Amino acid sequence: MPTASSPPTVPPIRVAVVEDDAACRIALVSALNAADDMHLLWAVASRTEALAAMGRKEAEPPDVLLVDLGLPDGSGLEVIAAARARWPDAAPMVSTIFGDEANVLRAIEAGALGYLLKDVPAQGVVDEVRHLHAGGSPISPMVARKLLLRRQPPVEPATETDTTLSARETEVLRLVARGHTLDEVAQALGVSRHTVRSFVRRLYAKLQVKTRVEAVHAGVRQGIIDAP
Repeated sequence: MPTASSPPTVPPIRVAVVEDDAACRIALVSALNAADDMHLLWAVASRTEALAAMGRKEAEPPDVLLVDLGLPDGSGLEVIAAARARWPDAAPMVSTIFGDEANVLRAIEAGALGYLLKDVPAQGVVDEVRHLHAGGSPISPMVARKLLLRRQPPVEPATETDTTLSARETEVLRLVARGHTLDEVAQALGVSRHTVRSFVRRLYAKLQVKTRVEAVHAGVRQGIIDAP
């Protein structure tokens, strides 16, 4: 008699850490090593060590790169920029004591996709790594509030073009509604995981939602997709 096939094995999330504070680094390494769905590639304490680790020919690309900004021999922004240049699909996330607007904006410009302050415990950081890997953009509430309170010129009301999903975004939403992961969506569409993540962010913004479930409900309610 045929036997039921076992479910496909989900590869662990590959993580690299750049953190000069020994206590923080040890706590992060311990929490990451204790998580069954994580694989720690390396953990270093300086900009020089990080660039050397990334520069090795055999270096395995991380899915998520945790970077402190205030390193003893330079800025973590250089590490983020170098990582995005070599591994476009890698997702850098800042973990720092600096919550001012200037540092946040510079980190985003360098390619950071998440920004955490160091009041987040190590286990909380691991949870945010999962969130980032799943397509989210983790950001500490205090930092988010500062960005939202920035003085900005008035914006024009959204037009139909601003809120209408493109054909590609609609297809991504349809696949997500069927329960496919970002990696499976990327494979189905023949694009990178980073590209799929960009589609997800845009369709979230257009549908004015924050989670996958809300996006699916909004898509069904607006008649964009059929109910799964």
